[in-house]
Amino acid sequence: MQKERLEFLKRYMGTISPTGFEEEASSVWRKEAEGFAERTWVDMHGNSFALVNEGGSPRVMLAGHADEIGLMITYIDENGYLSFRGLGGWDPQVLPGQRVRIKTEGGLVLGAIGRKPIHLLGDEDRKKVVKTEDLWIDIGAKDKDEAAKLVKIGDPAVIDYDFAELRNGMAIGRGFDDRIGAFAILEAARLLSGMKPKAAVYAVATVQEEIGLRGAHTSAFGIDPKIGIAVDVGFATDTPGMGTEKKKVGEIAMGKGPIIARGPNISPKLFDLMVKTADEEKIPYQIEGAPRGTGTDANAIQLTRAGVATGLISIPNRYMHSPCEIVNLDDVENVAKLIAHTVARIDDSTDFIPG
Repeated sequence: MQKERLEFLKRYMGTISPTGFEEEASSVWRKEAEGFAERTWVDMHGNSFALVNEGGSPRVMLAGHADEIGLMITYIDENGYLSFRGLGGWDPQVLPGQRVRIKTEGGLVLGAIGRKPIHLLGDEDRKKVVKTEDLWIDIGAKDKDEAAKLVKIGDPAVIDYDFAELRNGMAIGRGFDDRIGAFAILEAARLLSGMKPKAAVYAVATVQEEIGLRGAHTSAFGIDPKIGIAVDVGFATDTPGMGTEKKKVGEIAMGKGPIIARGPNISPKLFDLMVKTADEEKIPYQIEGAPRGTGTDANAIQLTRAGVATGLISIPNRYMHSPCEIVNLDDVENVAKLIAHTVARIDDSTDFIPG
């Protein structure tokens, strides 16, 4: 990945963007888009848009959701400890002992997620699954009054974990689901800005995907696209213990290219076009069978208005919905290339009617 692109990715991944509180990440995304897009804006819901080839036809929507899973402060006890609930779907087993960053009116407040030490847990308690309601956040406050001056009910938080590069093109970080998808569609739009596409390209960093694909619903309604391509992360099955899971989600490996979904949520003609494009451009890819609605922005886009010809491209991801998700940067670049070259082949004569 080019140094300039990597520096932007690091900056973007360093933002705090829990579901419903995406403003910081969205602002960074739009500022980057201003360098090549003809127009950028944000809607009432918080979705961010970057438009390439305004007035072109047909309208193509590219979507990657900017929100990440997080936590929300729900209660402050008399001793200043904070109770919380998840913003999006958490495995509570990964939470004890994690440091957190709480986003407040006065700035970031650091804290730690506490639990009774294992030395003091009885035999039965050690066997029990951790529940969020049995955990708390300790910000070092002496009592409720001090804590309440720093943190308000409803303040969001994320795990205190940053982007870092590993070996062999791998990168680790918090919130790759799915800021890496929002990054990829922005890179696709950047490529398209120099390719003179026939289509009008609307890249959208959607919001609130983790609680019901909400931003994709509202942004797709506003754009009214003919074609939509969503980018999310997909399950890599190349780690220990994933043998059985391959029967569910396929054999997906890191560094082997984008995952192209096939199934009822996907336009068969758009799928064929993406595969043909990948073959012609020598872009590696993997295919995922998706026998129902995918649970991604592609689902919301497909069902917008009278229907949209929709595709889903996923970035292989290890340890999804944990603080230490891993992606391969070559896969990310190939997602952007595949989208750009696919969209460049689309014009008003391209037929997406099934059959």
